[in-house]
Amino acid sequence: MDGIWFWAVAVVASVLVGMGKGGLPVVGMMGVPVLSLAISPIAAAGLLLPVYVLSDMFGLYAYRHAFDRRVLAIVVPGMMAGVAIGWATAHMVPEWAVTTLVGLIGGVFAVNALVRKPVDGPPHRAKIVPGLFWGTIAGFTSFVSHTGGPPYQVYTLPLRMTKTVFAGTATIAFAIINAVKLVPYYALDQLNPGNLKIAVLLMPPAAIAVFVGVRLVNWLPEKLFFRVVTWALLAVSVKLIWDGISA
Repeated sequence: MDGIWFWAVAVVASVLVGMGKGGLPVVGMMGVPVLSLAISPIAAAGLLLPVYVLSDMFGLYAYRHAFDRRVLAIVVPGMMAGVAIGWATAHMVPEWAVTTLVGLIGGVFAVNALVRKPVDGPPHRAKIVPGLFWGTIAGFTSFVSHTGGPPYQVYTLPLRMTKTVFAGTATIAFAIINAVKLVPYYALDQLNPGNLKIAVLLMPPAAIAVFVGVRLVNWLPEKLFFRVVTWALLAVSVKLIWDGISA
């Protein structure tokens, strides 16, 4: 983990993580794929987890007044269960299979959202069973490769939350899960001193990028915001499918 190329992609990855915590969760998902251009995906996931956790602190402050309590009460227990499943099966499930599955789920949902006619109306009430299901999938995939965004958005995008509440709810949910993931990641030796030293150097650009993400969320019109999120979800999903098939 040295050289100009590594540090270039590492800084870009940390900025993407920070912007994700600023309210653009799909952008944050690109951190591990970008850093994987220089190191292995497993090493990238372990290295970026402390950066995710620190960025979460700034994201929690930025969105402390904008979130949906019901959605959090439903998805967070499911996400915790997903993390536990990921930890229990860490040596059994191949990473390429999870990567491909996440890409397929996100891709199908994004294409469906882009081709169907938009339906205006009030926000939907979050349902418990679908929320627990997709929360579990999101927690599992988040544990494996920090790619919990697509399953989470399959559940939350149809709820028609406002863009600020959507961003804040996602930020808080993944902040909780990232903190929970510290325990199994430490047990699996992914938080070694070498990784932590590099993570400390990547934290300042990530922290600054959090507030850049917040400004972008506030600046983008509501419909354009969700259109951008959906297209970004499709782009990331295609990349994940390609990564999975290539592996």
